[in-house]
Order: sequence, then structure tokens, then C-alpha cells
Amino acid sequence: MSTPEVLVHHEAGLLAKAVAARLVTRLVDVQAPAGRASLVLTGGGIGTAVLAELAAAPARDAVDWRRLDIWWGDERFLPAGHPERNETGARRAGTARPPTRCRAAARYAASLSRATRPEDHGPVPSFDVLLLGIGPDGHVASLFPGLPALYDERPVVAVRGAPKPPPTRLTLTLPAIQCAREVWVLAAGADKAGAIRLALSDVGPVQVPAAGARGRQRTLFLLDRAAASRLPPQLGRAG
Repeated sequence: MSTPEVLVHHEAGLLAKAVAARLVTRLVDVQAPAGRASLVLTGGGIGTAVLAELAAAPARDAVDWRRLDIWWGDERFLPAGHPERNETGARRAGTARPPTRCRAAARYAASLSRATRPEDHGPVPSFDVLLLGIGPDGHVASLFPGLPALYDERPVVAVRGAPKPPPTRLTLTLPAIQCAREVWVLAAGADKAGAIRLALSDVGPVQVPAAGARGRQRTLFLLDRAAASRLPPQLGRAG
């Protein structure tokens, strides 16, 4: 797994714009030689803000959206259109092609398996970019500290009894997340600062799931100043 890099932006709005711009560049770079690209989205405040900035970005048309495979890192098990679903937030943000593939753990795992090629060398595609938010407790996707999903080797599992409502969710597991070529962890706000510090320390992923969120080729922690406020100065650089 790759060693994390930390990029810090002045505030949350600039962070969302910068991530959207970086994402357009990355997807175009992947599509140019390969023809296709794959992207895993995240929900939450900063994830939805990035999608809104992506929809408004002048350069967004440089991406061939017809040749982009879009997945979710997790989804809340709620009725379609419910305001707490990640998909609902994506539609409100104006995502060009909102993903609708999270239906149940087994079906989602089967969809991932069908999209996997021999050269991926794993149970899921080698996602080109996998976006993750992080909670104040250090959770990513719907992988919460100490819960059984952190020990599961399957690519997708159902989560029951999540400490953050709603209690029932679907999520990629850490082995699936670690199949991604690039993992980008996004965080804004001082309430995330402690979790970010721990995720970049030697603590294990059972205590802080974000500590296991690493890409095969690159791992980026894209933060605003508040989220980076508890990091040693040498860890962060301006984005």
C-alpha cells in the first residue's frame, strides 16, 4: 500500500473546488490511454460539496461520462429518494449520472465481480479513484471502529447496528478499498482533526478504520486547515 500524502487547502469551499478540479484532471488522464475510468463516490457534507463543484466545473466536459464507471463506497439502507441516502445527495448536487448500484450486499458484490478484469488481480475492479469521507470517530464508508465489518474479507458487507443513524448500511470493506489505484480521503472541519491525526499515525484500522484506507499506487488526504490543525507541520503542504 502507498504512503499517504497530505494536501491542505484554506477552507472547505476551496477544498471542494480543488478536489473537483483534481478529479477532472485525473479522470481525463486515465481515459486518454485506457478509454474508460472508474470512480467510487462518497456521501457526507464534503463529498456532496465536491459533486456540486464537479457539476459546475467548466472543465467537466473534458471527461467522457459515458465511459466512466461510477460506484458507491457505501450506502444507507433507506428507501429511494430518502434525504439521508448518499444517492439522493448526489442527485441534488447535479451529478451527471448518479450511481444506483447499491441494492443489497450480495447483488452489489456480484456487480463488482462482473466488472472485474483479470488484470485487476482482485475481487473488485482496480478503481482509478476512490473517494472517502471520514467521521470524527475515524470511520470511512460505513466501516465503524470495532464493528465486525472491519474483520470481513468479502468485498461488500451489510452493516447492522451502526453507531451513526441509520443503523443499517451497505459498505465496501477495507480489502476492497485497498484494491483502488488511488484513495482520496476528504475532510473539512475541526471536528475531524483528531481522527485525521490518528489515521496518519501508527494506530490500527480496527480502532481507526481510516488508518486502513490506502490505495495501491497513491493515497491522498485532502484537508482544509481546520481538519489539518492537529497534524505536525511537516505532514501537510499547501494544495
